[in-house]
Amino acid sequence: MLFTALLLSVKSSGQSLLVAPTDSLIRIDGDLSEAAWQRATIAGNFTQNFPNDTLPAYNRTEVRMSYDTHFLYLAVVCYDKNREKSFIASSLKRDFMWDTNDNFSVYFDSFGDRVNGFTFQLTPLGVEREGQIYNGEQVAPEWDNKWRSAVKVFADRWQGEMMIPLKTIRYRAGARYFLANFVRNDVKNNQRSAWKRVPVAQSPSSLAFADTIRFATPLPAPGPNLSIIPYLSGRLIDGRNEGGTQNFAGGIGFDAKIGITPSLNLDLTVNPDFSQVEADQQVTNLSRFELFYPERRQFFIENQDLFANFGSTRSRPFFSRRIGIGRDTSAGIIVQNPLFYGVRLSGKVSKNWRVGLLNTQTASQAEKGIPGENYTVGVVQRQVLGRSNIAAILVNRQSMSQQSDSSRFTRIGGLDYTLQTANNRWTGKLFYHQAIKPYKLMDAHTYGANLGYTSRNFSAIGSYDYVGTNYLINDIGYVPRLGYWRYGGETTTTFYVPGTRRVISHGTYLSGSLIQNLGGRITDRETNYGYSVQFRNTADAYAGYFTGYTYLFFAYDPTNSDGRQLAENTSYQVRGFFWHYGSDKRKRLNAQIEGNMGRYFNGTNANIVATTQYRFQPYGTLSLSAEYNDIRLPEPYKSVRYLLLGPRADLTFSRQVFLTTFMQFNNQTNNINLNARLQWRYAPVSDLFVVYQENYLPGSLASKNRALVVKLSYWLNV
Repeated sequence: MLFTALLLSVKSSGQSLLVAPTDSLIRIDGDLSEAAWQRATIAGNFTQNFPNDTLPAYNRTEVRMSYDTHFLYLAVVCYDKNREKSFIASSLKRDFMWDTNDNFSVYFDSFGDRVNGFTFQLTPLGVEREGQIYNGEQVAPEWDNKWRSAVKVFADRWQGEMMIPLKTIRYRAGARYFLANFVRNDVKNNQRSAWKRVPVAQSPSSLAFADTIRFATPLPAPGPNLSIIPYLSGRLIDGRNEGGTQNFAGGIGFDAKIGITPSLNLDLTVNPDFSQVEADQQVTNLSRFELFYPERRQFFIENQDLFANFGSTRSRPFFSRRIGIGRDTSAGIIVQNPLFYGVRLSGKVSKNWRVGLLNTQTASQAEKGIPGENYTVGVVQRQVLGRSNIAAILVNRQSMSQQSDSSRFTRIGGLDYTLQTANNRWTGKLFYHQAIKPYKLMDAHTYGANLGYTSRNFSAIGSYDYVGTNYLINDIGYVPRLGYWRYGGETTTTFYVPGTRRVISHGTYLSGSLIQNLGGRITDRETNYGYSVQFRNTADAYAGYFTGYTYLFFAYDPTNSDGRQLAENTSYQVRGFFWHYGSDKRKRLNAQIEGNMGRYFNGTNANIVATTQYRFQPYGTLSLSAEYNDIRLPEPYKSVRYLLLGPRADLTFSRQVFLTTFMQFNNQTNNINLNARLQWRYAPVSDLFVVYQENYLPGSLASKNRALVVKLSYWLNV
């Protein structure tokens, strides 16, 4: 009677889904025969998000939910009108690529702020993926937690069950509702659909369009959440032809995850080992400035939206990859420096307040001239004006050595305001950051802003940045160049074509940027004009024309080799064409090819990038990528042909055993590198890694150096 009364109340008040508790056991087997599922309210009538957001989904989807004192349960039935076509599934490996796999996803906003949340996802082959949602729609799949699922496939449908521990989802004590949306990515029909309609120009993960799921009784307190993940590792390094010696090192340490409150988490790592992290991919470097390589270490990428999203892509006050590297003054090279520990406190203290505190300590290596460094980052974020927020950051790097020079510390303080409207049409940012050194600095700040608008057929964004001449933060942050103003903007128009068998949409693209030094001189200018077509079979193509201008304020070799440099205070006009084509991504054999050609400084460059991939599902993919640059400069400047070639194999022998292997040949750096990583997930979120790396000389294939690493970790819930 209580459930019936609540259901009638919810229907009359416009609430979307009432979730009743279960008083009987739900077996996670994909069968859905339990009484709790038979009486559960159904969330159905999915609407397309893509390609036509006004039509019902081609394939019907039904979702049911329940809960008890420890778990949240979810059951989904994905009907399939054309089972004669196989599912699109790249592999059996956990944390699959969302875009290229048939899957069902649930997006939870447990605080109702429409900005932060969690997602749990499942493929027809029973492969799982989970992640944290930040900035209202972006998913960080690096977040790991224990949960269970099961899938069954029938002649007309596939259906799955999820059992999610309540203590993995941060929510207010006694919560009576979540915001949520359910999304189905039907790749084989090139269609995305959602329980609550999401406009075609918006991401289906956007919490702006989530609706209410109301629990018939308050959710119980999730209880203590304490996990300890100890590890053992061994590393054998052979210096080979680089003059190094063989050495073996063992390691022992642990990570811990402690739930301080249901919504505030403490993460601790002691003597961390990141040897299982996949090596960076080599790139052809034709830039005048430092390249940006993304963070890959697990401790730093979890909850990174709190720490890593301040500023802009051209001016980041905190860049975690600075932690754990040092300059060996005896050899004059950059080397890894061990971390003793890392501590991170992050999460919500109320619906509108989030906090983050990060502290790490690196080792001191006196024989190499590397001092120990302590890094501290503090963040406070307040949600304002609906989905927008204002956040403050303070970053401090403190040297532990007794030195009195200018490298004792670097500090940055700053404020960011992030705009997100209720319908997600308007987004933007405004920021100011100040650097502090042991000595007085003038013009040691940066500030900037951007504003974007997105609608069904038109989108636009404009931005500007200022970086001071003494904003010297590259020991804790990332800023590739100093002393400039930058203005940028881009617009796109999209025309959707209903009722055709070939084309979904087409439209224009226009972007431009201008960089001006503090003396008022334009040093860089770029404009791109393009037109794109998206085909119904998932293929896509675009082509366009570019123009540009560069003024060199320091001498530079455009080949980034040992060639003669172009003189300082010279300028160059460039222009040319760019293009791209990607074939049907659903085909087991598919390819992408793109390139550009035209003027390049005082010569020309023809660039082609191609990737071909074969998917022998569900056991993985084989791919081959290549990049070719043909740079022709007049005498006496150097002309080069650069080739970067990389075969790769991603193999899944089961849902527990995965092998990733890639090799790259790079004639710009005169190097061939091999990286092979075998992972055995022998228990939930518990792994054995075996990693082998080697670098070779291209001509003789003589080994430069090699390393073999074995690492064993186990996730223990206390």
